[in-house]
Amino acid sequence: MAILALATSLQDLRQRLGRIIVAETYDGEPVTAEDLKAAGAMCVLMKDALMPNLMQTLENTPVFVHAGPFANIAHGNSSIIADQIALKLADYVVTESGFGADCGMEKFLNIKCRVSGLVPNCVVIVATVRALKMHGGIGTVRPGKALPQELLEENLPALEKGCENLVKHVENARLFGVPVVVAVNRFTEDTEAEIKLIQEKSLEAGAEGAYLSEVWGKGGKGGTELAEAVVAACEKKNHFKLLYPDELSIKEKIEKIATAVYGADGVDYGRPAEQKIETFTKWGLDRLPICMAKTHLSLSHDSNLKGRPRGYRIPVRDIRPSAGAGFLFPLLGTFSTMPGLPSTPAAVKVDIDKEGRVVGLF
Repeated sequence: MAILALATSLQDLRQRLGRIIVAETYDGEPVTAEDLKAAGAMCVLMKDALMPNLMQTLENTPVFVHAGPFANIAHGNSSIIADQIALKLADYVVTESGFGADCGMEKFLNIKCRVSGLVPNCVVIVATVRALKMHGGIGTVRPGKALPQELLEENLPALEKGCENLVKHVENARLFGVPVVVAVNRFTEDTEAEIKLIQEKSLEAGAEGAYLSEVWGKGGKGGTELAEAVVAACEKKNHFKLLYPDELSIKEKIEKIATAVYGADGVDYGRPAEQKIETFTKWGLDRLPICMAKTHLSLSHDSNLKGRPRGYRIPVRDIRPSAGAGFLFPLLGTFSTMPGLPSTPAAVKVDIDKEGRVVGLF
C-alpha cells in the first residue's frame, strides 16, 4: 500500500515494485523483485488499483479514497495520484495525514512532498478538548470502552497542561515554514471556556488561529469559519522547506526527526540498528528519507508519555528497508509493525444471507 500511495505513474509503480528487496545473496548483496523477474507480473496485478476511487460526501463534494498506509508504521497518507488528479479539478484540495503532526504530517512533508514535488499551502491540525485533557494527565482511555467521566467534565487546569501537546504539534508544522490553522472538533459537552483556552494557546504557539469544526452535526455550515480561515492562510506567503536534505547520513536524519519533531535529547541505537545502517549505506539506501515506526499515542516512542515529554532519549532497536516505497523505517522502542485490530474484527459480522444479500457492513 505504501508503494501504491507513493507511485506517480504506472511506470513508476513498475519500478518501485522492482526495487522491493526480498533477500540477500551469500555475499550480502540485495536480491530484488526485479532480479526474480517478478516485477512485471506484480505491476499487471496492480495496474487497475492505481486509479483512485471517486466517492462523495453527503453534500455531494467529490472525494478520492485511495490507499491508507498506517502513519505509525508507514507514511500515513493517501495517494499522490489522487492529489494530482484532485488539484486539476478543484481550487482547494484537502488531503489527510494520519495520526498526529509527529507522525502523518511529518511524513507527508518529508516523504510525500519530497517524492511528488507538491507543496502544501497550509497545515490544519485537528484537536479535541477531551484528547488534550487526557494529555493533561486525566482519564485512562481504553479501546472499545466508554470514555471516563472526567474527560467529559470541564477541567481547565488539565486542559491547559494538555495544550502543551497541541503547542508542540503547531511548532512542528511551523518547522516546515507553512502557515498553521487549528481545527477544534467540537463535542456537545465541550464548554465555551475550554474552546477559548485552546484558541488562546493556539495563537500563542504561532497558529493563524483555532476555529470550531461542527461538520459532524451541521454539515458544511459547521465548518464555514474554519474553511474561510484556511483559505486566508493559503493566500499567505509560503516558506516551505524539508526538514533534512537527501545527502545527510541515516543517523543524522533519524536524529533530526527525534530532536526537532519529538523533542528528544538524542538517540540510542541497538546492535541490529547499527548493523543495518552499515549495510544500507553500503547498498546506497542512505539517501532515502526516514519513516519512523512508532506509537501514535505520544510524541515520543513510549505511549505512556503524554503531553510534551522532555528529558528522554529515543531507542532505535532496528531499521528495515522499504526500498519499493522509497524509505527506511527505524523501529522505535518495542513497537510492533502489525496493525492494531479490535478484539472482534468487523469482518466477523459480514456475511451473505439466504437471499444473497450482504449483511453486517453497517
